[in-house]
Amino acid sequence: MSENTSYTTEEIARLLKISKLKVYDLIKKGELPSYRVGKQMRVDASDLELYKQNSRSGSSGALPPAAPGAVNAAPPAGVPFVPPAAFVIPPHLAQAAPLKPAGVNVVITGQDMSLDILATYLERSQPAIRPLRSYAGSLDSLIAMYNGESDIVSTHLLDGDTGEYNLPYIRKILVGFDYIVVHLLARSAGLYVQAGNPKGIAGWSDLQKPGITLINRERGAGARVLLDEQLRLLGIRPAAIQGYAREENSHLAVAGVVARGEADVGVGTEKAARIVGGVQFLPLIQERYDLVMVKKPEHGQWIGAVLDILRSPAFKNELSSIHGYDLTDTGRIIYET
Repeated sequence: MSENTSYTTEEIARLLKISKLKVYDLIKKGELPSYRVGKQMRVDASDLELYKQNSRSGSSGALPPAAPGAVNAAPPAGVPFVPPAAFVIPPHLAQAAPLKPAGVNVVITGQDMSLDILATYLERSQPAIRPLRSYAGSLDSLIAMYNGESDIVSTHLLDGDTGEYNLPYIRKILVGFDYIVVHLLARSAGLYVQAGNPKGIAGWSDLQKPGITLINRERGAGARVLLDEQLRLLGIRPAAIQGYAREENSHLAVAGVVARGEADVGVGTEKAARIVGGVQFLPLIQERYDLVMVKKPEHGQWIGAVLDILRSPAFKNELSSIHGYDLTDTGRIIYET
């Protein structure tokens, strides 16, 4: 194996059979040195091997600091898979990597595009902060925060009994935590159907009709919680819905399955329907998309920076160019312990 071989966070997770959030945690703790190549975070094969050796020997797993110029960054969504053995960093490019002072990693967990934009603004405004992006559903994001694997999480979880978004779940999961909940945006959620709506689907109750096939989201996703809450309130058993067990991991993927005619209906937000051709969107609810940040003394500076960014005209102007976002209350504190 070439000593210049390196791995992405996804490849590390597969090789070690751990979650990507755990990989970020190892990087955050300094146990896996990483560096940036373009916008992608990578770990050298030699550092991975040393971590494995240290783990076998029962040591802490801490590794020597990364080489000068080594920085952390999150892999952007949609980065194509590169076979590990095929990726070799040319020595002249490694030497030319720009120097950046050591900083604090802040893991931002969630799937919406607005979080990628937030990470960019945070990195620009706070040179000592290195935002790392992790892509997980709302419920999994809150659990990651509880486990200390994430610093900022996004959530859009409906409590069917109260009609309230997010706070009922946050209070139940982050027991004993000090935290702040800030509104990021509101957006329309509903059903994807094929163009022209040939099955005449009008609402949640139609999902149980014979001849209608659903494509579902993965467990822990806000869209999955929305669907399950609606079914519970209507007294519909998930087992009665054809396709309920089939899952996809994003709004775009769900919309794509419907567009290809592999399913008749799926749950998601309006934005994906405007990206994927051949899909019609049926708006059924306006959902609240909030950010949660754990309050610790060492988090004070970047929490203040996040609030400033959310309330800034520049950030709101950039988000306003994306269809389907309601930014009326962006930056408003919803709840604070």
